[in-house]
Amino acid sequence: QVQLVESGGGLVQAGGSLRLSCAASGRTFSSYAMGWFRQAPGKEREFVAVIRWSAGYTYYRDSVKGRFTISGDNAKNTLSLQMNSLKPEDTAVYYCAARKGHYSGNYYSDRAYDYWGQGTQVTVSS
Repeated sequence: QVQLVESGGGLVQAGGSLRLSCAASGRTFSSYAMGWFRQAPGKEREFVAVIRWSAGYTYYRDSVKGRFTISGDNAKNTLSLQMNSLKPEDTAVYYCAARKGHYSGNYYSDRAYDYWGQGTQVTVSS
């Protein structure tokens, strides 16, 4: 089986920064795309950012554009999310996800992903 493990979450004040990391363990696999999602208490899980390795394409939800940067290593199936200028509304559990093959649908949907991490808590205080 494949496991994804997130790290780097924590408590920061508004305007601060955090860098989240995701690493795969278990059996070897090759991902087509990897992304970040988040879920705040009482709310649905929402898309944050995605990177599609073959094209080097990245995409972000509007509310994090200019503040968050997704990057990683395709060969190692590792992923990072640099989060700057954090706001209280960024508070959530952040999840790493991976798609193992080509997908012609919407990568902004969690239905596109095959593997998920357990999440790491990010709390931004006012």
